Amino acid sequence: MDAPPTRPLRWAGSARDDLREFPQAVRQIMGTALYFAQTGTKYPKAKPLKGIVKGAGVLEIVDDHDGDTYRTVYTVRFAEVVFVLHAFQKKATKGVKTPVHEMDLIRRRYEEARRAYEAEFGTRRKQP
Repeated sequence: MDAPPTRPLRWAGSARDDLREFPQAVRQIMGTALYFAQTGTKYPKAKPLKGIVKGAGVLEIVDDHDGDTYRTVYTVRFAEVVFVLHAFQKKATKGVKTPVHEMDLIRRRYEEARRAYEAEFGTRRKQP
């Protein structure tokens, strides 16, 4: 059986290096979820991250490991590529809400990804 077609990953800022710092078990979960995105499917634990773009174009994977929470945020909004916008360990001691400074960084990286995508591919976006 042939492997499903995949879209390449593009990494915003330090996202790739940050993800490489995660524990191995967490990296495996994140890698699997990103592979699902590359093949046009959604990993069961991926959920839309609200407040970046309208709709479900930006998704987040959350995984807990040894009492710590790790998050990876990516967008499938573009037809040709999957952009990994941010990977981080949640430091807040209370609440599940993504900290404001992390959301600001994700917004900036999304805009950078959008501009880079449009410069390379034009304004084609994935159909909702």
